[in-house]
Amino acid sequence: MTYTEFRNSLRDKKILVVGMGKSGKAAIDALLCFGAKVYAQDASDPSKIDEAFREHLTGAGVETFFGRIPEDMSAFDMLVLSPGVPVDLPFICEARDSGAEILGELELAYRLTPAEFAAITGTNGKTTTTTLVGEIFRAAGRKTAVVGNIGEPVVTEAMNADEDEWLITEVSSFQLETTKEFRPAISAILNLTPDHLNRHKTMEAYGNAKARVTVMQSEDEFLIINGDDPAAMALSAQSRAKIIPFSRKTVPAGAGAYLDGTGMYVRDLSGEAHYICDTGDLKIIGDHNVENALAAAAMCFFAGIDPETIGRAIREFPGVEHRIEFCGNVNGVDYYNDSKGTNVDASVIAIKALRNNILLIAGGDGKSQDFTGLAEHFDGAVTALILLGRDAPIIEEAARKAGFTEIYNCSTMEECVRTAADRARPGDKVLLSPGCASWDMYPNYEVRGRHFKQCVKDIIDMA
Repeated sequence: MTYTEFRNSLRDKKILVVGMGKSGKAAIDALLCFGAKVYAQDASDPSKIDEAFREHLTGAGVETFFGRIPEDMSAFDMLVLSPGVPVDLPFICEARDSGAEILGELELAYRLTPAEFAAITGTNGKTTTTTLVGEIFRAAGRKTAVVGNIGEPVVTEAMNADEDEWLITEVSSFQLETTKEFRPAISAILNLTPDHLNRHKTMEAYGNAKARVTVMQSEDEFLIINGDDPAAMALSAQSRAKIIPFSRKTVPAGAGAYLDGTGMYVRDLSGEAHYICDTGDLKIIGDHNVENALAAAAMCFFAGIDPETIGRAIREFPGVEHRIEFCGNVNGVDYYNDSKGTNVDASVIAIKALRNNILLIAGGDGKSQDFTGLAEHFDGAVTALILLGRDAPIIEEAARKAGFTEIYNCSTMEECVRTAADRARPGDKVLLSPGCASWDMYPNYEVRGRHFKQCVKDIIDMA
């Protein structure tokens, strides 16, 4: 079915949108544009839903089920789920059993648009890589929008995009598990380590969700994948696309992105190597960001962008907010915001990037993770652990089992930053890298990171 046919097929369909986050709201507006009969459901009590939004829905003729579930799930032709909504909720299963099609906002966007997709997934590095790919595409003069898990809902841009536009899309496992036809021209799997196991239950299920970024790709399309990560590479068995590995450690036998000394190169399908830039030119720090740059270079090269443009954009790229973001220096102490570090592996990456003399602020919603691997990286790198949030005791237990005892428990971010400032000495680094989601205390990691930065600013202003 073409995108035009799909748009036309929505007229008068009864569609329930589940979850009133950004993607749910965007999906409602898109579906209304194409004449669907739209209904809205959210687990929140009506008083928790923005009043202006509720009035907007009423004016558009959208029946709402806030704080409750529709009695007759067989009445709907389709359900569109927001990423945070588990697919196995009983009322969703009931709708599926009654014949309703179950989609996510990403799948809906894909079906609505003629635009090309470049899709990036993985446990860590998605936001940096997606942002960098978007910058390279813009530098090359491509009509481009950066969307998805990174901020702007995919469907908002998709419904107005034309066939010449590229949607550079950060996609999470939650978004991917509700895809069916989603087929990017170029996909990337950056890495695969434990995360979201409270939702996916097993690493196999989590990996299979990530693999959905490539399962519908054809032999004419490209999968960029981490050749240094065996768990990620194993997912390539589910793809029919051309497999293009990137690696910091080895030179691929065929096409791929790699290091030769400190030089970054991409080898094309004919075996010719193309110089991109030098790792010393990168403004973003850490080995993980070398990997992110290699992945971005490969994606853009196989999208037809010339190596000189790719290299120039990589050299100019300053990084992204909330990912090992330098926030300032107070009394010889550097402060870094890594609020995007929402799992153990992300925090380990940040610790490795800063290397030593680190006062680590961690804690939050641990998502059923094992924090043993985090504590194992404290020795010689972390001098103090400052904890806050719901699962702070779990992290503390892991740290003490590893023999680490310089631990401080705090109840607010202000207290964490003050505690770090009181104990830090010139040459130290205060790092917010929670290793946890923010949902126990903040609506998202961005709000948490900005609160940390405000606390640092307050310290700077008092110095």
